[in-house]
Amino acid sequence: MSAVWSCFKVSESDTRIAVCKQCLAEISRGGSSAKTFGTTALINHLKAKHPEQHAQFERATAAVASKRKAPSSTHTPSVAAVFEKTKKFAKDNAKANTITKKVMEFIALDDQPFSVVEDIGFRRLVEHIEPRYTIPSRRYFSDVCLPEMYDSVATRVHELLAKDKDVNLSFTTDIWSSDVSPTSMLSLTAQWVDADFKLQNIVLHSQEFRGSHTAVAISDAFARMFQTWHIDPSKVHAVVSDNARNMTRAMEDSDLKGIRCMAHTLQIAVHEGVLSQRSIADIIATGRKIVGHFKHSPLAYSRLQSVQEQFEMPPKRFQQDVSTRWNNTYYMLESLFSQKRVLAAYVADYDLPSTFTSYQWLLIENTLSLLAPFEQITKKISSSDASAADVIPLLAALKRLLSKEAETDHGVKTTKSALLEAVNKRFSQADSEPLFCIATVLDPRYKDHYIDVEKKQRVREMVQAELDLLKPLGDSEVTHREGGEGAETKRIRTTEAVRVPSLSDMFEEILQENNPDARQTTSATAQQLDSYLSEVPIPRSDNPLTYWRTNQGRFPDLAQMARRYLAAPCTSTDSERLFSAASHVLDEKRNRLTCDKAEKLLFIKKNLPLFL
Repeated sequence: MSAVWSCFKVSESDTRIAVCKQCLAEISRGGSSAKTFGTTALINHLKAKHPEQHAQFERATAAVASKRKAPSSTHTPSVAAVFEKTKKFAKDNAKANTITKKVMEFIALDDQPFSVVEDIGFRRLVEHIEPRYTIPSRRYFSDVCLPEMYDSVATRVHELLAKDKDVNLSFTTDIWSSDVSPTSMLSLTAQWVDADFKLQNIVLHSQEFRGSHTAVAISDAFARMFQTWHIDPSKVHAVVSDNARNMTRAMEDSDLKGIRCMAHTLQIAVHEGVLSQRSIADIIATGRKIVGHFKHSPLAYSRLQSVQEQFEMPPKRFQQDVSTRWNNTYYMLESLFSQKRVLAAYVADYDLPSTFTSYQWLLIENTLSLLAPFEQITKKISSSDASAADVIPLLAALKRLLSKEAETDHGVKTTKSALLEAVNKRFSQADSEPLFCIATVLDPRYKDHYIDVEKKQRVREMVQAELDLLKPLGDSEVTHREGGEGAETKRIRTTEAVRVPSLSDMFEEILQENNPDARQTTSATAQQLDSYLSEVPIPRSDNPLTYWRTNQGRFPDLAQMARRYLAAPCTSTDSERLFSAASHVLDEKRNRLTCDKAEKLLFIKKNLPLFL
């Protein structure tokens, strides 16, 4: 219908006449029947008598015409376009190469076997997403794509190392043997603090390690790995490894500063002080029997779930312990203790291979309380931001906590004393180790507050000796503050003592006792050290590297030292995580994968995300 009819209506008495809505004039429609009617006379009437309405009519007509000229949304593609969409990509096509690269990333990052490219489900998925792409063979990915991607990532790693070539590097290393193939691998991970005070962490090697694992063989392997990455041995700050004798001897033969993994040392201390105790060994043996019963019997586990539902508890499996990880034993006892009522109800109706007595339940509770600080420390030192600076403060707080009496000591007093003795024995040299001492002082969360009073002066001399070796950074203004118990140097505990002391309580207690003394200043570097130590430590939850990035202008020499010492880890956790990933690469599906390809996959998996 024409837009003109918005201004007219058909006469009720004669359909051949249109009536103007504005002036009620009667206008002929130009014919005697509906077939001959037109709108020309109506349009001319609007143009002559009603210009405004005529303008509105023209705009409406133009809009309709424009809409009719617009292209249809259901455009029919040409035959050539349809043919092009079904034509397979050429081998050198840019989009095809990009897809191939992403498939290789998928294999490396998600621990997929190369055979995944031959799986029907994966091929159907790729065919649906991009019909023009032809998936290369598994051999192409393993023999061509993998080396190319490894070389690409290795080049980026070389560039990253060259960018910070003047900084000292710290490393972790470990040896791993596969359970599914006769393969051993030696790892090397590097860690350093860059010029922006950001912690950098990369994997350099997880190479095959054939033959006997002697100190000489390990030392030679280190030399080759450092040569491969153009790392000057004089730039190696420290290498963290486990407590094995061959690894310790290899560090000495290579003239490298070796650090024993704190987590491994804690494992030995807990085993000597706790797990070797007869009463605790008995409850652990009983716990393993109970957990093993439910693990190997679906019927027993189904019955356990029913009992848990009766107590309105979510279904929960018991934790199986691993003898080489003391904290797994802790988690096993914790999981059993949390289900104490459930197990009591279960025993009333069903049989178990062994049960706990009421005294043993109390012993489990107190043992968990005794080991809880060790579990907290293990988590702390296993985190990605843990450093050598954490060792002395954590041990100071732990020893103080173990030396205090608590209500939860019932039944474990002897064990507690044995545990304290084991910790003192295994970490006897920690508070005298220069690397730990200097790192602790350079951590603004700790400074010298956790150093024994009689050793503070000696540690200060260690730091000053390191400062004197630094290349002068130029004159800088140093603000000196006399010591004393002022508002900035005295921390006041606001929390009341709880019934059972915690590890955090020990940190605060030590901090209160160790306010900085008045210091005598001589050189500019000594003034930096005095000014730095006179200030109150930052909260333990803060990042020490953020502090140094902010305050490097005030303490330039100390900041330079902090980059070296705060980069040293206190555990070999990075290497252990690497080999946890290796167990997924060399699994039952890929037990014939060569070590060379396994190393390349691990290298890409760990380092590629740094550059994405």
